[in-house]
Amino acid sequence: MSPGVLLLFIAAYFLVLILISYLTSRKSANNDTFFVANRNSKWYLVAFGMIGTALSGVTFISVPGKVGSPGGDQFAYFQFVLGNAAGFIIIATVLLPLYYRMQLTSIYSYIESALGKWSYKTAATIFLISRTIGSSFRLYLVVIVLQRFIFDSYGIPFAATVLICLVLIWSYTFKGGLKTIIITDSLQTLFLVSSVFLSIYFICRSLDFNILQAAEAIKNSSYSKIFFWEDFVTSKFHFVKYFLGGLFITVAMTGLDQDLMQKNLSCKNIGEAQKNMFSFTTVFVIINIFFLSVGALLYIYAAKNGITVEKTDYLYPTIALKYLGTLPAIVFMLGLTAATFATTDSALTALTTSFCVDFLNFNKRADVNSPAMVKMRHYVHIAFSALMFLTIILFNAVNNDAVVSAIFKVASYTYGPLLGLYGFGLFMSSRQVNDKLVPFICLISPAVCYFLSTESKELLGGYVFDNELIIVNGLITFAGLLLTSKAKKHIAAL
Repeated sequence: MSPGVLLLFIAAYFLVLILISYLTSRKSANNDTFFVANRNSKWYLVAFGMIGTALSGVTFISVPGKVGSPGGDQFAYFQFVLGNAAGFIIIATVLLPLYYRMQLTSIYSYIESALGKWSYKTAATIFLISRTIGSSFRLYLVVIVLQRFIFDSYGIPFAATVLICLVLIWSYTFKGGLKTIIITDSLQTLFLVSSVFLSIYFICRSLDFNILQAAEAIKNSSYSKIFFWEDFVTSKFHFVKYFLGGLFITVAMTGLDQDLMQKNLSCKNIGEAQKNMFSFTTVFVIINIFFLSVGALLYIYAAKNGITVEKTDYLYPTIALKYLGTLPAIVFMLGLTAATFATTDSALTALTTSFCVDFLNFNKRADVNSPAMVKMRHYVHIAFSALMFLTIILFNAVNNDAVVSAIFKVASYTYGPLLGLYGFGLFMSSRQVNDKLVPFICLISPAVCYFLSTESKELLGGYVFDNELIIVNGLITFAGLLLTSKAKKHIAAL
């Protein structure tokens, strides 16, 4: 596949996104539009667009790649997906009603009312750090593919490729913000879902399989085991670990994350937001089955044609861009670009929103939509784009692990304290935390978890932590808050 053809395709793709941005923001581009799309989004557009945001380039490349990894993952990831589905149901029935009842713009405003100012700032800071790291990892994934298969051919350095991507994302999000993203993410999700099904078609055609033959080949392969019940202590693939990890990571990374919740809060009311979450959950589970199927077919194809790659993350792009032909290559690049940029554009919007509301107090100002405040928001947006650029450059220098593992490993440390904070606010309303100690508790908890993850084999009889570490992290935070809290004083009614 010619690098020039791929480059022209990507350029045309972004021109479409910029045109959508112009059309959606030409009549209104104030801060209410940017932050919550004037609370007038259609639930079905939000639900469809969230698929692309939630899946990202990580799902697109790393999940299929890990199906045949030396660690023996196979379809174990689907256990995690089932946990995700349970987590989405909890979000729809517990957290969304709370957010709508309080009419929040930033979901971390809840922590201020429940626990206090320092707790509030700590929660918002955790999000800013977590989302910057997570979104940078996701963008890094697509950048290394663009670099390897396009920009290396023109002698363009990695840093310049990262900068180009971020400038393009900024160009179509800086005015319309969430209002634009609701539309662009829906379009990008359409591309993503189409590319998955077309990828399966092209691989099956290359293997001379029809759909039934492909399903049978996957079933009979060494990649199709879904449920792992063996050796709870030493196996990271055990169903309980994966399911609980998926559940709590979803609650933390979605329900306690400004990015995906910001889309939900743009719906007209709680009923529409819940319809969005339930329909999104159904499609999310189904589409992940197909991603895993793509992975099995890729490894069957690679074995048949003697293809080897140095990293599992390279399997899908290598086969799609070098072996299947021009149209499959374009389809792959379309899906990868759509998946990754749907995640990154909404992340930059959420980071900007959180900082403006949680630290610059936009929600407490009467002139929130004034030209000066809009200009301030632009500066914040540029600053987070620059921070993401530096994070990707750093990650490129040190990364030596599969991207999907790195993201959830980081999430176990950074999102765990959010679980503890929200859990305490929801279930311990009769107690008052020592607000000034909360930042230290939220630092100690991840440090303890890191120690446990590295020493658990010796300390816990060979036990190996995986994604369920986030539960321990949240419990440690909750325990620290409880130990340093005191009963609230109630003033007797006169």
